Amino acid sequence: MMTTKITVLGSGAMATACAILLAEHDDQYVSMWGRNAERANQIQQSRENRRLLPGVTLPERIEVTSDIELALHETEYIVAAIPTQFLRTCLQEMRPHLKSNRPMISVIKGIENETFMRPSEIITEVLGSRAIVAIGGPSHAEEISRRMPATVVAASGDLGLARQVQKMFNTERFRVYTNLDLIGVELAAALKNVIAIAAGISDGQGFGDNAKSSLMTRGLVEMTRFGQRFGAESGTFAGLAGIGDLITTCVSPYGRNRGVGVRLGKGESLSQILTSMDAVAEGVATAKSVFDVADQEGIEMPITAEVFRVLYEGRPVSDATRSLMLRPLRSE
Repeated sequence: MMTTKITVLGSGAMATACAILLAEHDDQYVSMWGRNAERANQIQQSRENRRLLPGVTLPERIEVTSDIELALHETEYIVAAIPTQFLRTCLQEMRPHLKSNRPMISVIKGIENETFMRPSEIITEVLGSRAIVAIGGPSHAEEISRRMPATVVAASGDLGLARQVQKMFNTERFRVYTNLDLIGVELAAALKNVIAIAAGISDGQGFGDNAKSSLMTRGLVEMTRFGQRFGAESGTFAGLAGIGDLITTCVSPYGRNRGVGVRLGKGESLSQILTSMDAVAEGVATAKSVFDVADQEGIEMPITAEVFRVLYEGRPVSDATRSLMLRPLRSE
């Protein structure tokens, strides 16, 4: 039986969950690369990512290393599971060791500050033109790694490659659909994190179910409006990558972005929150990127704008709430 080697870039919770999924197939061998040598060695030796996924055992078909050349040696596919703001640097490091025809699979949910590039655009700019698939949908690593059922979408302009990735990731507990809207899936994955911060603030303030449902519904309108401006299909936002991921991110106790919002709602400062976190909440950086672009393009995104002001301008949560509730009356 031929074995396909797949390299996962990253050693966080989602990288680990992806490695576990891929290793469920007998014909797939996984190399997981982490920048931190001590952490990579700890995971390799203990067969457990104790810091982020305690109690989850890694299959033997997963090799964990901090040696990028070893991780990429004879690999056929590369899965990028690195926070957006670190992706460019990582790709620049790996470029000398990577063959030009290796497809990239992105599970990244963010947008790069300053450039406003989506993960696939960063990959293309740094590594040159290549086939890319983006995976999106409700998919917390804490549940996937423990084989709880989940469903996502694999998006690419190359439907044949999307179907290959679908087979690579699909298991009896992890169902994968295909989609041609790469732009929409990437933008939905990033934008829902900003709305999740708003939902968390609502929870932190104790506003209840009605308030959060309203935020999620109107937040989805903002996500769709923004996505369509940049070439995304509106239907994508009504699917797994859009409303599906939005629901999970806004309600789950695992949601890092919602967690940031909860703590803001309870009165903590952003600096206090970020310095105490082990993982990255992508929505904090994305809020700035999206606010800047929406402002420049004249895209109406009131929830996103208030999240930005709370995060970056020190606007009191009570003022942000009042501003949203007292906007001019209009039809839905």
